[in-house]
Amino acid sequence: MPRRRPERRQGTGLPPLPVHRRVEAGADGFDYEVRPIAASRAVKSYRCPGCDHEIRSGTAHVVVWRIDDGEAGVDDRRHWHTPCWVNRAKRGPTRKWS
Repeated sequence: MPRRRPERRQGTGLPPLPVHRRVEAGADGFDYEVRPIAASRAVKSYRCPGCDHEIRSGTAHVVVWRIDDGEAGVDDRRHWHTPCWVNRAKRGPTRKWS
């Protein structure tokens, strides 16, 4: 006698759970959305604007963008080392642009 497959569950009809949002106020007066990126999800290398060092793939970090800019803010998001983001108000720029 062949096995019976269990019935597939249909959607529950409930909306999806909201994405956890963390909003922080910056020293410049703008609000920023901050999302942590786990080391297992970090697959590319980025340049941290806080220390101007590379964030290598496989390194946990945060992604930050201005909320006030709407869709353009998401396009202008930046990847920061977590300690650089936490201490951003206490440190000055590390690179001098000419």
